[in-house]
Amino acid sequence: MNYNVRLFNLYKWIPEDHIEDKIADFIKKESPDILSFQEYHPHSDIDLSIFKYKFEKIAGKRTKYGQAIFSQFPIINKGSIEFPHTGNNAIFIDIVKKQDTIRVYNVHLQSLRINTNVDSLKKEKSERLIKRIGSTFKMQQSQTELFLKHKAQCHYKMIICGDFNNTAFSYVYRKIKGDLNDTFKEAGSGFGSSYYIKSFPLKYFPMRIDFILADPAFVVNGYQSYTQKFSDHYPISATLSLKKE
Repeated sequence: MNYNVRLFNLYKWIPEDHIEDKIADFIKKESPDILSFQEYHPHSDIDLSIFKYKFEKIAGKRTKYGQAIFSQFPIINKGSIEFPHTGNNAIFIDIVKKQDTIRVYNVHLQSLRINTNVDSLKKEKSERLIKRIGSTFKMQQSQTELFLKHKAQCHYKMIICGDFNNTAFSYVYRKIKGDLNDTFKEAGSGFGSSYYIKSFPLKYFPMRIDFILADPAFVVNGYQSYTQKFSDHYPISATLSLKKE
């Protein structure tokens, strides 16, 4: 499962109480073997003790946040790929399942940081908006290049999860995907929207910017896009099994 949880609603973007408990209850109900978080906050009220192992990469002075991966399988190696001049990064774990060692990446690329409220977009000067988008895409490209250098050194079967902050039509998606399988394309249905836009008319525009990519050594048995509105992203999950050699 992959899920950008937006700090478990720490700043009350969603005007509901106990969003963090609802997220934890949802995860316990679905009970994934591996869980990849972006915009993770080590919330004192979150109980994810159903997982035996975890790796958190946390930063920030006032608010601690970052990426995390939780696993039911033993973690024998872990690390972070630091992206300069940003709070975004990529982390990885190597897990052992029976006789196989599997690399799991959690990638969070730079956000566009655009307020999708129509009134806010109208107030934004087009030149400034275009400049900001161009700058973000350059950062995403450089972050992708750093990630690919690290990925090229790994010879394990791998799964790449993450919030790419860009679509399946983008340069960064194509480069990160490489020869891996997009689990949505293999076993999903519909538009597979993973980003929740509240404002009209953009709310009807499906945005798939969160991905689970799997090595060809895996069979993609299923894919699910959830509709829980506990964040500005929807959780996604894929069911995988290793092909018999």
